[in-house]
Amino acid sequence: MSSNNNVPNLTRRKLLGGLGAVGVASVGAGLGTSAYFSDTEAFTNNSLTAGTLDLKLDYKATYLGGEGREAAIQAMGYPDAEHIGDGRYLLDQAPSPADMQEWEDMVQGEEFDFCSTEADEYLVNGDGIPVFTLEDIKPGDSGEVTISIHLCTNPAFLQLVGEITENAENGQNDPELAAEGVDTDGVGELADAIEVCVWYDEDCDNVYEPTGTGEQQELEVALVSDVSGSMGGAPLSALKTAATDFVDNLSSPDEAAAISFNSSASLDQELTVNYQAVKNAINAYTAGGQTSIAAGISAGENELINGTNATAGASKVMILLSDGNSSASAATSAANAAKTAGIRIFTIALGSANTSLLQSLASSPDDAFVAPNPADLDTVYSEIAQVVLAGEQKIFEGSMADLFDELADGVLLDGDRQEEGVQPYPGQTTQCIGFEWELPFEVGNEVQSDSITFDVGVEAEQSRNNDAPFAEAQ
Repeated sequence: MSSNNNVPNLTRRKLLGGLGAVGVASVGAGLGTSAYFSDTEAFTNNSLTAGTLDLKLDYKATYLGGEGREAAIQAMGYPDAEHIGDGRYLLDQAPSPADMQEWEDMVQGEEFDFCSTEADEYLVNGDGIPVFTLEDIKPGDSGEVTISIHLCTNPAFLQLVGEITENAENGQNDPELAAEGVDTDGVGELADAIEVCVWYDEDCDNVYEPTGTGEQQELEVALVSDVSGSMGGAPLSALKTAATDFVDNLSSPDEAAAISFNSSASLDQELTVNYQAVKNAINAYTAGGQTSIAAGISAGENELINGTNATAGASKVMILLSDGNSSASAATSAANAAKTAGIRIFTIALGSANTSLLQSLASSPDDAFVAPNPADLDTVYSEIAQVVLAGEQKIFEGSMADLFDELADGVLLDGDRQEEGVQPYPGQTTQCIGFEWELPFEVGNEVQSDSITFDVGVEAEQSRNNDAPFAEAQ
């Protein structure tokens, strides 16, 4: 219990003395009226309400099944399936974004409240649905579903579960008989032949991006931060916390530099492995002046390419944050020069920033992030750290049969891949999981007419007071 300087320091002796004084007063009052001094203090209307744990899913599924098959795929149970190029089809997605908006932007944005009751009709919330109901798949075909997990209310451990519910031979034609002989058990070979990759899809883009910028070579990163007048107060405080947390993820020989900009730019800490010096420079920032994004980018490029400690051949990364607007032509010119020099630019549009400008400055659409509020910066910098330092992490790779052997016991998901051990997911969080399958070209005739049916799901279990998640299930 914290001390309070306004509370008298009552020893036991003083307290007993006080009780005695009350007793004397009561007796005195009773001499003429038979009444006693009395007083009642109470805590009323107490209640205890059990917390809630609500898990909701949405998804985007695609199928690479060859050109000219749109009508056939629609007939398989996907009336809205559409060809999106190169023989790939968008099978379905839930929820369906508005025109010109990407599904992954909706999933990671703030406009759609996935945890509201109104959202339930668009999401998987209690009722299972089939994602793949495909027929006539051929060697070389593949499919992918990105599952977006929304954990509403309380923190929880999550695990991926699933099972193959049917693995059928469906008879044998002549080529299949020649390849495998006479079937004796009715079990097909398709589950053993299909190759599967499951991963943490950090940017929810349906694409496995296995390598980080700094993997297997030295990383040099310039933290280029807007410190103009509009950054004063909560934005600057949140920036300091998020940016220094990012630095804490680095380890030698990776180097970091701190650069700030307002009307002009300042090299506050050159590239170094002295991470405390970088954090000290960031924590010393004060807000003031106008916004010159071009000046910040140019200073970052100069340090990464020409700095005293810059290393030729190192992975060069710039993380540019701004909450304002600036000369688009100057900023674009500076960004293009930095990209040409081999620098990968991540941008963060904070609050009322010119989001479209910052997105155009990033090296790719996937490298452009939006933080609607200062409180979102921690999450954004953490996501960038995951991409820059490690890429997207695999959960499983192997045959579909082996995958479901593991999922039968549940595969625990890690809520923070930057920390050691398996961490729970905080409440009000979103995590995308990518699930890709492929029937390799070299598969022979033994899988002809075989079919599999499978279930995949996610389970949540509260993390508070729970040191052994899913212990009973495993």
